[in-house]
Amino acid sequence: MTIEGTNRVNVVLDPEHAARLRRLAQRTHLNPGTLARSLLSSALDAADPDPASVTALLDATPGAWDDAQAGLADAHAGRVIPLDEL
Repeated sequence: MTIEGTNRVNVVLDPEHAARLRRLAQRTHLNPGTLARSLLSSALDAADPDPASVTALLDATPGAWDDAQAGLADAHAGRVIPLDEL
């Protein structure tokens, strides 16, 4: 059974952040997924929606530009699956 209005988001963490999440979950006696959902929700609630702030956040994310460029290259080369086919 799914809750109407919810959305699933998959997040891939690097090994260091994944280990940190596991340690926090163990200390708080929570499932790592539950803790991650709570942390992400809190971060989104606190995020400034101003485009300049979002741009600064993205610019500070290691590898974000390279990942975006790789995604564009995949799209231009046809190495993608259209959303309506998922």
